Amino acid sequence: MTLSAIDTEPACPEAPKDEPRAPRPAPVAVPSAAVLEAAAPALRIQPRNLTAIPRETWDRLAAANPWATPFSAWAFHRAWWDAYGESAHEQTLVAVPVDGPPDADPVAIVPLMHRHEVEPEDAERHTTLRHEHGADLTPVPPTAKAIFFGASYHADYATILANPADLPAVADALVAHLAEATRPAGPEQAWDVVDLRRLRCEDPVADALAAAFRRREMAEGWTLNLEREDVCPVATLPAGGTFDEYLGTLDKKERHEIRRKVRRAEAAGEVVLAESADPLADLEAFIDLHQRRWGADGLFPPTEGGAQSRVLFRRLFELFGPGGALRLSFLTVGGRRIAAGVHFETADAILYYNAGVDPDARDLSPGVVMVERFLRRALERGQRRMDFLRGDESYKYEWGARDEPIQRLLVRRRVE
Repeated sequence: MTLSAIDTEPACPEAPKDEPRAPRPAPVAVPSAAVLEAAAPALRIQPRNLTAIPRETWDRLAAANPWATPFSAWAFHRAWWDAYGESAHEQTLVAVPVDGPPDADPVAIVPLMHRHEVEPEDAERHTTLRHEHGADLTPVPPTAKAIFFGASYHADYATILANPADLPAVADALVAHLAEATRPAGPEQAWDVVDLRRLRCEDPVADALAAAFRRREMAEGWTLNLEREDVCPVATLPAGGTFDEYLGTLDKKERHEIRRKVRRAEAAGEVVLAESADPLADLEAFIDLHQRRWGADGLFPPTEGGAQSRVLFRRLFELFGPGGALRLSFLTVGGRRIAAGVHFETADAILYYNAGVDPDARDLSPGVVMVERFLRRALERGQRRMDFLRGDESYKYEWGARDEPIQRLLVRRRVE
């Protein structure tokens, strides 16, 4: 039976009609079962490791899904496995034509991994990427063998890599494959729960997966939950607008505070937000600022988990490469570095991934000034979205951000 989490908001409530929203990909309808059976290509699912999938193939299929983000890029997944490969088992799947050869080009890539919901080493390897208030989600036993989206622990969005027109057939083939894995003679990847997180509300992947699981839910004895996992506050920027026009959309008090803090920083010296020309060489400077802000609650403490975080960020910058989607910027006041930010950049958005500030410069409001400079730069480049990613920290709403929920699709099976 399909459930929504008890005492929670709808996973994907409708946004108010008068709320400003940046352009999004066009919605994709999920066909009925009859239409699907008549029109869908015949597909089968097969395991294929990330190392066996050419980068060009992976990124081509990611580009075919308008809802994919840099978190779906081959570089992000490769970097994550290089850093955290010991914490999970890869279960990347591809959808191929049912009558195609074993090495057929995939129609879709489903980046998955499996592990127990909680592993004994998790406490030792723990670091904190997001500092949001935790949501009340449907609990899963820590010993449950769970299937997750690959790399999703450090991704803010996840999806299937495919053309939207193929998603219903891909989802049906995937669910059939997962059902077969639970049979006595099935493959070794038997599971207790499928715990797919980071699904954006308007991503047709979420609807296609939910519909495919529902079609088999009763016969298989599964329970499907759809619930809100978190929110990603997003500030919508005016098309062709100026920064002053954008400030005019904010609350009067917030407007005043932003201007006051920026003027104070400018009075202390020239304020510059500059992208690093050599992020790998500057990575330690970013880590230092991050840890000075967060200490033991940061990403890079002197622990095994902190060492893994260093590998992740180093590999991300190596693999995205110069001019890639991943950028490192430093904020200087009078030539002194007081803040640093790591973000992903797309044609229409900045995805604000992580940051660090010098606590000794708190009188200059480095966090506020850095976001102000990021927003100015985004407007100059014609970008429409400042995506603050997961977490409901209060500072995001001071910039007029509105919540865009992400959802969790949880399937639990009855184990005899």
